[in-house]
Formats: sequence, C-alpha cells, structure tokens
Amino acid sequence: MKNLRRISWMLLAVLFLSIAACKKSTDNVPERKTDPEFQTLVSYLASNQMDLSNILTDWIIPAASVYKNLSSFYVIDIRNSADYAAGHIEGAVNSTLGGVLDAAKDAGGKTIVVACYTGQTAAHAVVALRLSGYPDAKVLKWGMAGWTSSLASPWENNVDTKDSPNWIAAPGSILENEEYDDPDLTVTATDGAGMLSERVALMLSQGFKKISSTDVLADPGKYFINNFWDAENVTEYGNIANAHRIKPLTLAGEEYKYLNPSKTIVTYCWTGQTSSMVTAYLTVLGYNTKSMLFGVNSIIYDNLHSHKWTPPANDLPLVSDTK
Repeated sequence: MKNLRRISWMLLAVLFLSIAACKKSTDNVPERKTDPEFQTLVSYLASNQMDLSNILTDWIIPAASVYKNLSSFYVIDIRNSADYAAGHIEGAVNSTLGGVLDAAKDAGGKTIVVACYTGQTAAHAVVALRLSGYPDAKVLKWGMAGWTSSLASPWENNVDTKDSPNWIAAPGSILENEEYDDPDLTVTATDGAGMLSERVALMLSQGFKKISSTDVLADPGKYFINNFWDAENVTEYGNIANAHRIKPLTLAGEEYKYLNPSKTIVTYCWTGQTSSMVTAYLTVLGYNTKSMLFGVNSIIYDNLHSHKWTPPANDLPLVSDTK
C-alpha cells in the first residue's frame, strides 16, 4: 500500500511538472503584433472585393485577343516616348507608370490594357488600376515583345539556364512557414479608402520594384523568398534555396502572416509577370518587396515544359509616329 501511494504521488508530481513546463513554454512565445492601420487597410480591401485573389483574376491578355477586338480596348503604352513613337499599337496612348491613373481617366468605359516591354512593369500599373476603380484592367502578355518579333529582344536576351548551387533540384526543399508581425503601415489617412489611395500613389512613385535572378541566387539567405507556385510545380522543377511557398496568399485566409516584414520579400513565378502583380500588391500593404525579373525563365529555361517564353507566331502591325 505504501508503495502504491508513493507511485501515485510520483505520478502526480510528474503531471504537475509537465503542466507547468507546458505553461512556461506557452508563456515564452511572443504574441504576434498587429498594426491598426494595416488591419484597417486589410479589412477595407477584403470587404470591397480587392483581395489579392480578386486582383489576380483574369488580369492578363494575349496580343492576338487584343488585336482581334482592338476597338474594344483602351491601350496605355508605358514604354519610353521614343520607343512608343518608333512603333506602337494603333490607338494606344503613351504614359508613364507613375501617370497611369491619369491616363486611365480617358478610357471612356473601355477595358484598359497596359503595354510595356515585357509584361512585367505593366503588372505594377494594372494592380494600381484595379485598386483604383478599374477592376477589369489587364496586362498585355509578354508586353510588346508578344506583339511582334521585332520587339522581342528584351525577352530573348534574358531567358537562361543557369548552373547555380542555390537552385535546389527536384523535388525541391521548401522552408516551413511561421507567423510574423504585421508591417508598420505608413499613412496619414485614417479610413480604408484614403489609406488605399495613399499607398497606391506611393507604390507608383517607387517604380517597378525588381531584382535579377543572378542577385537572388548569389545570396538567397539575404531575402525572404516566396516561390509563388503550386506544390506540384516545386516537386517537378525544384526551387531557389531558402524559399518559402506561400500560395494561396490572401487577406481572407490571413496567409500574409507568413511574410516577414523585416526582410526584403522577393517573389518569383514563371515569367516575372505574376510576381510583379504580387509585388505591387504587397508594396501597397506596406511590405518591402521586389519581383524577380523574368521568373524562372531566367534560371531553368531549357528545362521548362510550360510557362515558357516563345516569340510571337504572327507579327501584328505597329503604327509609327516618326518621319
């Protein structure tokens, strides 16, 4: 009987110590910090159908579809004025990335298509438009390089197959996600609409936020890298070392909690066009972000079975303003 009591007391002591240890472990976990301005903006975007998933719905259009119904579109060409004058889509107006919202005022209800050199800078412009009352705005796929082969050199000169120790071969190795604090959102407005307007203007003023794959591969640990692919794509091709995979990335699902606001967030995709959309959106939210130029077309081009840059099958006409 004494032995039984002794064993019972020992078991109770072990149980007490286990509960105390668990409580101590929980108490030591820092509480995730939220930013009130950030949460106000997030709530406004989510409740007004401007979550990232909405912004990434039907946002890109191939050149042939634009040309087939050219009169239905309002084309804004954000290349430099000399290149625009040398040859542009009939009816297109020339603007800058920073001036795209002013240019959009003359769209007259037509669907806006933004054209640049490669489809990447235009993605920043389309995010600004979709967050500013033009929810149907679209990126011209591949930019003007997809319109005619005479303008394809920006793509042709940047596709590559690199031999880098910082590309993890298939099936890849993705880091586990963990939660981080909200970014500190810098705004003067106190309402969601005002905050959004401020942040869109700031994003446009900062220009296309980009980084080369060469720089990312040289020191991937320097960045918070997000592979914006589905899981099976990583298994098929691999990934950049130290990359996370946060997709879906939505406000409603709160996956933004997995982004580290203390590091530069580099998003990469197949071509750099989707990642530019994501980068622009995250910049609006207050993150320090960059889009990896030309996506994995600049790293594993020869190995890709899809999502691969190809020159246009048919050259479409240009209008020249030069004499």
